Amino acid sequence: MTGKTHVAGGLALCMAADTFLLPHSGTPLYYVAGMAGALIPDICHIHSKIGRRLPLLSRAISSIFGHRTLTHSLLFLGIWALIFHIFFAEYTMIRDGLIVGMISHIILDASTVRGVRLFYPLDFRVRLPFFIRTGGAFERVLFLALSLYVVIYSLDTLKGWL
Repeated sequence: MTGKTHVAGGLALCMAADTFLLPHSGTPLYYVAGMAGALIPDICHIHSKIGRRLPLLSRAISSIFGHRTLTHSLLFLGIWALIFHIFFAEYTMIRDGLIVGMISHIILDASTVRGVRLFYPLDFRVRLPFFIRTGGAFERVLFLALSLYVVIYSLDTLKGWL
C-alpha cells in the first residue's frame, strides 16, 4: 500500500473505533496519533514516507529484520503497548491512536500479495483472501472509499466539537 492509503486507512479505523469502542471520546490528538501509527510499521522500508524521514533508523531496522516482519506483527503492537503502559500511562489517547493506526496498516498490508508476518518471529505469512496490488486500480478505489468515509465522518465529528 502507498503512504496516503495507509494514512486514510489509519484515520478511518480510528474514526470507526471512536464510534464503536471509545464512545466518541477521541480527541484531535488521538486522530493525529492514528495517522502517525498508520505509517510507523513501514519504518522497516527505507523508501517509505517514514523511512525517508528517519533513514538511519530505517536502514538499521531493515537490515536486522527485513520488510514486513517485526514491524508488521502482533509482537510489535505489544511492544508499543508495553512502552506506553510503563512510560506514558497517562497518554491513553495517543497510545490508542498509535495502536489503532498500526492495526490498520497491518490489515491493509495483509491484503497485498506478500501479506505480513503477523506472528513474527514465526515464519508464517498472513494474507487476506483477496489481494490488492500496491498502486493499482483497486488501491486507488480503496483510497477514495476511505477518504470519503473520513470526510463524511469528519463533518459529523466537527459538529460535535463545535
